[in-house]
Amino acid sequence: MTAASAAFDRIDRFVTDLLARVGVPVLRIGLGVVFLWFGALKLVPGLSAAEDLAARTIETLTLGIVPAAVAIPMLGAWETLIGIGLVTGIALRATLLLLLVQMAGTVTPLLLFPEETFTAFPFVPTLEGQYIIKNIVLIGAALVIGATVRGGRLVPDPVAADVGEQVASRREGG
Repeated sequence: MTAASAAFDRIDRFVTDLLARVGVPVLRIGLGVVFLWFGALKLVPGLSAAEDLAARTIETLTLGIVPAAVAIPMLGAWETLIGIGLVTGIALRATLLLLLVQMAGTVTPLLLFPEETFTAFPFVPTLEGQYIIKNIVLIGAALVIGATVRGGRLVPDPVAADVGEQVASRREGG
């Protein structure tokens, strides 16, 4: 190994170790800030760009039982609660469950209102459709965070990860 490649390897190990240590907490807190922010907007009438579509979606899903005047503040409180749970790290399992239920509702306008979420169904989303589709990334972030609720973490070294998997497999009797 040349001196340059050894130096690159040291820097690369340092950076990947750092990313493994801080990546999931940054993801959790960043996701929490998004939920806090968007949830808070829904608590003030007229501030959320998603207010109308969200209200009609909830009214449709509840067969009109939950009117818009109740739906939007309720959704705002729900999202704010998710944000607080993610930012603080408190009750993460419950927080992630709330998030996944909320996300299930969030994607339904793609099916309920395709004329508003697509200009050419199902390939050309409108701005509203794009706003909804990007939630796939939020779901993925929640899944990564969920994988750590029992103390799991990212391991930047593939050899260490393989050894860890072998040890876990022996513990489980496999």
